[in-house]
Amino acid sequence: MQEKKYTPYTKHRQDLTLPKNKKNSGHILPGMKPVLELLESDPGKIDHLYLRKGKTGREVSAVLTLCREHGVRHTTVEDDVLARLCGSAGHQGIAVRLREVSYVPFETLLEKAFEAPLPLIIALDQVLDPGNVGTLVRTMYAMGAAGLVVPKHNSAFLGAGASRSAAGSLEKLPIAEVVNLARAMELAGKSGYTVYYADMHGKNALDAEVQAALSFPAVLVLGSEEKGVRQGVQNHCSCALSVPFLREFDSLNVAQAGAVLLSAFFQAHAKQA
Repeated sequence: MQEKKYTPYTKHRQDLTLPKNKKNSGHILPGMKPVLELLESDPGKIDHLYLRKGKTGREVSAVLTLCREHGVRHTTVEDDVLARLCGSAGHQGIAVRLREVSYVPFETLLEKAFEAPLPLIIALDQVLDPGNVGTLVRTMYAMGAAGLVVPKHNSAFLGAGASRSAAGSLEKLPIAEVVNLARAMELAGKSGYTVYYADMHGKNALDAEVQAALSFPAVLVLGSEEKGVRQGVQNHCSCALSVPFLREFDSLNVAQAGAVLLSAFFQAHAKQA
């Protein structure tokens, strides 16, 4: 099957896991003045902002206004949470967790993905386990996949845990963060991508006829082990794919299922090339 040509399409563009030890303290920035300066100069570096409950004042109002303007996630917490985040550092009732991954715009990923050895983007729908995401990224990078898409809310924090599992590939694979995954998949479809999603009742991805019908460039959406891909996201997908089981078994985790489905796309692309 011929690969689809990318067609540009213009579109108007919680994780509250807390660090548990001092290894993570380098990714926390405490203090009102440093936080305000970062919000004003480079808010994209902030993954999450934590503010002490009941804290008020002119600076707090400025912080909340900047959070709303730049879409920065923020939560009010008790003082003991800030103490655990910041350790012995003085926090003045406020701290931010810094991003450990640099994101690329989703539109840029769509433009560049078809140039990858395997023109396949994987999107994660509310996958929360950092270790699984890191392991999946490691497999994706090794097999030539184009990049990863994660929702801004309700997704795994791509920090130390994900980085360890990814074994250096987290910093090399392009990753895009989107506010609304369903709209992102709609944009991908309108931009010439075929969007698939994983579902236990889908077509057998290891079947030769199914693989022959796979179209590139493509997006594959993987959902959480418990809930799968949400209906709103499914509505913008063209086909469901499954991993066949020969024994009674509930499910595979996202890293395992993703690796099997990646192999199916890899084989399909190699045969169509």
